[in-house]
Order: sequence, then C-alpha cells, then structure tokens
Amino acid sequence: MANSVHNQMVKIDASGVLHRELNAKLRDEVANGTQKIQIHNVYGQRYIGTDLGKPVEIEIFGTPGNDLGAFMDGLRIIVHGNAQDGCGNTMNEGEIIVHGHAGDITGLAARGGKIFVRDDVGYRAGIHMKEYGDKKPVVVIGGTAQDFFGEYMAGGILILLGLNLNEGTRHRANFVGTGMHGGVIYLRGGIEDYQLGKEVGVAQIEEEDCQILQKFVSQFASHFGYDVGEILKHNFCKLFPRWLRPYGRLYAY
Repeated sequence: MANSVHNQMVKIDASGVLHRELNAKLRDEVANGTQKIQIHNVYGQRYIGTDLGKPVEIEIFGTPGNDLGAFMDGLRIIVHGNAQDGCGNTMNEGEIIVHGHAGDITGLAARGGKIFVRDDVGYRAGIHMKEYGDKKPVVVIGGTAQDFFGEYMAGGILILLGLNLNEGTRHRANFVGTGMHGGVIYLRGGIEDYQLGKEVGVAQIEEEDCQILQKFVSQFASHFGYDVGEILKHNFCKLFPRWLRPYGRLYAY
C-alpha cells in the first residue's frame, strides 16, 4: 500500500482502500514523522486530511470524497483533479489547492486557512464562513459559482474570478450573500441586483481592497499558472453585508 523514501515522502496507492483504512494509514505516517505524502488512485475516499495535527503536505491524484481537509489545522493539500462536497469543512488553518472543480458547500464554516479552486464550485460555497482574532479564511475561485454563494457568511474573504466567462458575461448565481452579516466578497465581472440577497450591498473597490486582491489573486495565479496582471486588469466589485444581524428579530422574544 505504501512506498517510503527516507521517511520524508511516502506514496500510497488508494485503489480499493476504504476511507477508514486510508485515513488510519495517513495518521500512522504523520505520527512517524513523514512530511510529504502522495496518494494515487483516489476514488471518493472521504475525510482525507482530517485529524492529522501536523503541518504535512498531502498530494492527491484522483477525486477525493466529501469533507476533504475537514477540521484541518495547518496541512497543505494539493488535489490533481476535482474535489467533492464540503471541501475545507470547518478548517482552522492550512491550504487546499484544487486543480479542477469543487462541489457544494466548499469552505463551509471555515475559521481560517486558504482554499484555491482553479475552476467552478457548486452551491452554497463559503456558507457560514467566519473569522476570529487574527484568523480570517480566504477562498479564491477561478471560475464561477452556483446559487447561495456566501450564504450566511459571517467573516472571511471570498473571491470569485469568473475566468471562464466571456467578456461582459455576468455570473449566473442567484441569492448571492443571502443572510450575509460579515466578511467580504470580491467579484470579477458583472452581477445584477436581483441576483443578490437583500442583505448585500455593492461598492467599488478601494486601495485596501486592491491590496487584498493583489495578495490572494497572486497566490492563485502562482498555483495554476495564470498571469495575475491579466486577471486584475478587469473590473471588480465588492459585496458587503448591510446589517450585522439581518435575521436577529426572528429570534427575539
């Protein structure tokens, strides 16, 4: 199942391996001091990268299953393929880089760390993202998103680049930022007011926003071989919450 090279890098063949067995093997390797792990022939195994506790690098060849990197705290995960639902679920720190698409609820309740997705994401990406103290999660998406992008967002940064959209074509997601009460969304390209949750305001970007975009879009570009200047020369808008607790009155006695 595994092929070790000086205990610094291990290759694992995940063909026919159930997710419990695979994750147990990962925990053993990390406990033994392995710093880099390659997993080949991944076909939907869940929870990869959960409960490892050390800042190792995991490189995945294939399609990991739901909750990739859930609750992770300092790992670096690189996926050569698509990721399924719940990528980065409640992650605390670390980095996930997806060379493909990611499914629904990408970045669900993330509290820190960074997720970079080369292509599109599914529904409810960034839902319940939050921040605390110096922790601020960041999700950068190269393509576009489905409905309820940034739903109930309470903190962090979402960047939607729309690199697969033709010039002048708007993003198609509806209900963007519904229930949003914290954080910020940066969107490249067009979006109409009717596509936004009623809690969302729209503003032009300012110098501080440009610095944020330069930082994180540069990282995105370096991961996937893009020219950051070509990306940033296009217009961006900033989506922000208009109220702190848009539904607070629903729960008042």
